[in-house]
Amino acid sequence: MRHPSPDPARPSGPSRRTVLAMACASLAAVPLISPSRATATPVRAAGLDDPAKKDIAMRLVSSAENSSLDWKAQYQYIEDIGDGRGYTAGIIGFCSGTGDMLDLVERYTDRGPGNVLARYLPALREVDGSDSHEGLDPGFPGDWRRAARDPEFRRAQDHERDRVYFGPAVRRAKADGLRTLGQFAYYDAIVMHGDGGDSASFGSIRDRALGRARPPARGGDEVTYLHAFLDARVWAMRQEEAHSDTSRVDTAQRVFLREGNLDLDPPLDWHVYGDAYHIG
Repeated sequence: MRHPSPDPARPSGPSRRTVLAMACASLAAVPLISPSRATATPVRAAGLDDPAKKDIAMRLVSSAENSSLDWKAQYQYIEDIGDGRGYTAGIIGFCSGTGDMLDLVERYTDRGPGNVLARYLPALREVDGSDSHEGLDPGFPGDWRRAARDPEFRRAQDHERDRVYFGPAVRRAKADGLRTLGQFAYYDAIVMHGDGGDSASFGSIRDRALGRARPPARGGDEVTYLHAFLDARVWAMRQEEAHSDTSRVDTAQRVFLREGNLDLDPPLDWHVYGDAYHIG
């Protein structure tokens, strides 16, 4: 996924891992929600960092990133999807052109200097910021898949996911007073857009939402704020062709929000890129 720096926006590895068609129809105005769930007195439900909820988050992201709920099968994934970021790989789409793949392999090598990816570190440093494969081909994809059989490499992927994406997203969402669904909305946005300084980054998406609504921590209504955040997220996605299909928001996160499922409790039913998914 995206490195948390002022680098230009970069993708998460797409569902189908291909450039998608242009965006879905324009979003409707903020809809009415079910009073039985959305207007009930808030309870102290588990947040996204609860293990069961975190697994749900990973399955939701995987449905959009990999067209599969089996997120643990994605440690070995690697492909150049032709989006200008070089190779996209792993459980959240670390990219050779945006720095987070380099950070991952450096961490892995610190823990195991003799690993099969260590010899690619000079090339990864050279291609950072570009779509080049120089020094990586032809062996890097196969060696990535071999490394994915190593529990230490899988742990390194987990660590970098949590350090760069999951942890910051959940902390900032909790500081804004958001429950589990809002925490997931922040996480999914950071995974795709990163937290750099460009207009489509997570920080800019959040700033745009704050210009329209107040989060609960500032005395605002949570549902109204989350609709504003998702509106801003859709705008950011449509700035880049590779992200222009916004169904991971429109027919997934927005569905849960309209149902008033602010704690992201199963059962969950959603669609991404036309495919139906269910968590019971």
